[in-house]
Amino acid sequence: MSENKQNIIWPDEFHPNNAPIHVKNVLEMEVAPEVVWAWLIRAKLWPNWYPNAKRVRYDGSDLQKGIRFKWWTFGVPLTSTVVEYVPNEYIAWNAKAIGIWVYHAWLIEKTENCCRVTTEESQYGWLCRLSKLVFPENMYKYHQIWLENMQEKARTGLPTP
Repeated sequence: MSENKQNIIWPDEFHPNNAPIHVKNVLEMEVAPEVVWAWLIRAKLWPNWYPNAKRVRYDGSDLQKGIRFKWWTFGVPLTSTVVEYVPNEYIAWNAKAIGIWVYHAWLIEKTENCCRVTTEESQYGWLCRLSKLVFPENMYKYHQIWLENMQEKARTGLPTP
């Protein structure tokens, strides 16, 4: 990764200042960025280690720009498309379902101790607003679990095919 800090590339409507719902989680990991990246883009394995991802389906083995994938999270079936992709540094996808419209980005920055992983998500729609009212910290909590579990998986080395 370059020496300059890269930032999330937000579509205007999803910029944190514009979206009604936004969550940001960050975790410093003592793991090589390339290994974290490998676990992140191998989305079909998410259900094995992230309890909030289910039924992840797409063609191929790893996420790439333009890949459309279907999955369930927070009990909602989503259709997502990878819209930004910089290997070992940055990935973002949108997601749509009835009552929800999402933009989710991941930034991996090389640090002295290995890497800092940031995940941010902005949302629109009646379903996400209802969820925030009923479970106000749910998205933050589960994204933190996603980061922590990813760190544990990355500590074991690269995922196997």
